[in-house]
Amino acid sequence: MQPARLSMRQVLACGAAVVTLSMGIRHGFGLWLQPITQAQGWTRETFAFALAIQNLAWGFFGIFAGMLADRFGAFRVLVGGAVLYALGLVGMALSPNALLFALTAGVLIGAAQAGTTYAVVYGVIGRQIDPAKRSWAMGVAAAAGSFGQFLMVPVEGFLISGVGWQQALLVLSAVVMLVAPLAFGLREPGFGGATAPKREQTIGQALREAFKYPSFQLLMAGYFVCGFQVVFIGVHMPSYLKDKGLSPQVASYALALIGLFNVFGTYIAGTLGQKLAKRKILAFIYFARAIAIAIFLWAPLSPLSVYLFASVMGLLWLSTVPPTNATVAQIFGVAHLSMLGGFVFFSHQVGSFMGVWLGGFLYDRTGSYDIVWYIAIALGVFAALVNLPVREAPIARQPAPQPA
Repeated sequence: MQPARLSMRQVLACGAAVVTLSMGIRHGFGLWLQPITQAQGWTRETFAFALAIQNLAWGFFGIFAGMLADRFGAFRVLVGGAVLYALGLVGMALSPNALLFALTAGVLIGAAQAGTTYAVVYGVIGRQIDPAKRSWAMGVAAAAGSFGQFLMVPVEGFLISGVGWQQALLVLSAVVMLVAPLAFGLREPGFGGATAPKREQTIGQALREAFKYPSFQLLMAGYFVCGFQVVFIGVHMPSYLKDKGLSPQVASYALALIGLFNVFGTYIAGTLGQKLAKRKILAFIYFARAIAIAIFLWAPLSPLSVYLFASVMGLLWLSTVPPTNATVAQIFGVAHLSMLGGFVFFSHQVGSFMGVWLGGFLYDRTGSYDIVWYIAIALGVFAALVNLPVREAPIARQPAPQPA
């Protein structure tokens, strides 16, 4: 007998609130780049390297957070992630040297994000919400993360200017603990004890099947590009704009606009994923990103051009998330969705590592971000092309042999 499902309203409300907090806080980390490097006497590469580690750790630990969530349910993973997030923010505020900063802002917060963001929450959505509404529901959750950016980035900017960068991080460490009580709303029936619902495949079988399937590899390649683009822009655009003579407020408003318009972009992508081929949606998003970046670099730079670019990029920002994860669920089913989503997301985070680190590395050596912008354009075209051959139909499996 299958356990009763959680209500869709409860799953979406609690899942969206968790993603709002977790993603909202991390989207504002670029605002700390200059305050921390100037106060500590560090280079931009030092700060960028710590956030690069954060993104890589997020992807790496996301695999295991997904396995645990599939095995024991999301509740325990979310609570543990909230605690790690709070500890990481405290460490980020109080680290006296670059090594400790990399361990706290990098490894701790990366592990925390693995347990409090999309892979875990999408696993609950996949298991608890009817497939006919799954892509739409994932769009709602992704839109919540975008709303978190719109909501939290200005708040973080206000805290930095009002109480200083260290106190701002300590305040956020208390705020992120709200994830723990919200996790109670995502306690899934059938995961209360040490046993999980019976599955047709073991973890090893699910992984072998996925990694032999070309469409899974293509989705991972496309998601790598997504990570490279959004994290490079999110972390380095505030400094890029300041280098060009624009005020810090322009960058804060730009990041907020990305978050605001991404509310609509992710929701639309999730809704369209119920009606159109998801591979075509993904290809369009990556092509459109490449065009938007090229026009931004070509046009004269002004606050207006920045706000227009931020608005367009906002529509495309995390809109890759619902169709990518819904495609994984559609191909492989939901039994191991958090784990498989974690592997796809690990590819995203390798791209994030490269985007944020390469931005700092090339800036310190050339005094410009231009090369990384051009790489982001080329990768956008590449990602669009590799998503077009993805096969979305459920994978054909041989029935399990029956005992004699």
